[in-house]
Amino acid sequence: MSNQLYINEIQTLFDDVQKSEIFEDQKMMTDAVPLSPITEINKKYEEAKKTEGFVLKDFVMTHFDFLGAKILVQRDHHLPIEEHIEKLWDELTRTAYEEKGTLLKLPKPYIVPGGRFNEFFYWDSYFIMLGLQVSGRLEMMENIVENCAYLIQHVGFVPNASRTHFLSRSQPPYFSLMLDLLFETTGNNEIYIQYHTTLEREYAFWMNGEEGLENGSCIKRVVKTKDGDILNRYYDAENIPRPESYLIDIEDHENAPEDEFYRNIRSACESGWDFSSRWFADGEHIQTIETLNLAQVDLNCLLWHLETTLATSSALQNLKEKENYFTERAAKRRQMINKYFWDEKAKTYKDYHTKKNTKTPSEHIAALYPLFLGLADQEQAEGVAGIIAEKFLYQGGLVTTTKKSGQQWDLPNAWAPYQWLGFKSMKNYGFNELAEKIKNNWCLNVERVYNNTGKLMEKYNALDTETIAGGGEYPNQDGFGWTNGVYLKLQQN
Repeated sequence: MSNQLYINEIQTLFDDVQKSEIFEDQKMMTDAVPLSPITEINKKYEEAKKTEGFVLKDFVMTHFDFLGAKILVQRDHHLPIEEHIEKLWDELTRTAYEEKGTLLKLPKPYIVPGGRFNEFFYWDSYFIMLGLQVSGRLEMMENIVENCAYLIQHVGFVPNASRTHFLSRSQPPYFSLMLDLLFETTGNNEIYIQYHTTLEREYAFWMNGEEGLENGSCIKRVVKTKDGDILNRYYDAENIPRPESYLIDIEDHENAPEDEFYRNIRSACESGWDFSSRWFADGEHIQTIETLNLAQVDLNCLLWHLETTLATSSALQNLKEKENYFTERAAKRRQMINKYFWDEKAKTYKDYHTKKNTKTPSEHIAALYPLFLGLADQEQAEGVAGIIAEKFLYQGGLVTTTKKSGQQWDLPNAWAPYQWLGFKSMKNYGFNELAEKIKNNWCLNVERVYNNTGKLMEKYNALDTETIAGGGEYPNQDGFGWTNGVYLKLQQN
């Protein structure tokens, strides 16, 4: 029998389990591994639930395996933080050489984030690689790239995470940046040639549907503005509740006017920012989520980097026509980033509302991407740096937005990826003092929490460094891949 599980194959049972809340965490059931063929379990369930004294949880525990549902980190409280992280790399290493339940198989070992997350995540892995580079773990860096390439070749893209229910969406496309990191580590530019077709394939996924698109319309991840310019947006192929947050989505949907509510929710997950006031039409309530109406500054900057990398890999192989094509596409996108995302009045970058043809009001930290990738000019960089210093930097690090909504990707939370992006962005444009402040504020926060709890967290509270960060659909997790990676990388710089 195939060990691969698609949630829709056990939909009735799954629906009953999630709605009855027999598990505290909705992710439990998505990670369950069936102990016998699905058809058999379904049949037994239909019969069993009619019997007197039927207990749903007992049935589920009998027919599914919940191995490795949560990663418990072994810790010696007295280890210095760097030594603890070195131990964590081994504890967070997993393999999936065969399909198990919803888990996708991957050719190489990988590092999981930690806590409830026991699968391979796409954009997390880039920030994990930053730390692996510092730790001298080149082989694991190469493994991560290999796993991404395998997924792009087999699925057409890197899913949000390596489970079957994530096959409808990706995450911020960091693959080309991963190659840069490997090149920086080894000095071997053959890496770009080796993965050239993989880069092309990922690009095709993000640009799918652009041919023949009419002005002022969108398809999948591509937007054509009323002026006829091509931009990209986050998107998900499904418009149904997320299995991993099933009940939450169904309850939120009850008061949502939008018929594409589930797709808007899922598309925000593709951004990695699940969830933030950044996506809400009213800036307050998840029911007003409108991710699909926006072209996002971070995504378009990452795709500029992908186009630039494709131009490089084409040039290395003397593929003149392709080199010209991708060079032109990158140049055009660079103009579009300026035209659609730069807000001259606010002196920062914003997302673009494709229906209203305006910039969105949300002030958020993704404005760093043009600085991180060197797309901003000095004057623009000064504008962004000023706003970062004034509105985003607190004693515990950089927050993601200036709005307190209760969502985890809003004030007061500080997330590892943006501490690195902030530090690097400021360094790129010579704002060294601000870069140091970003680094020190966050690293001291991480150290303080570690000294008090022995844990490295998924996110931190930047305002009140005495408390642990909150918000989100689950408790703050411990482990934690990208925190470990960014902490080590910042300490080295």
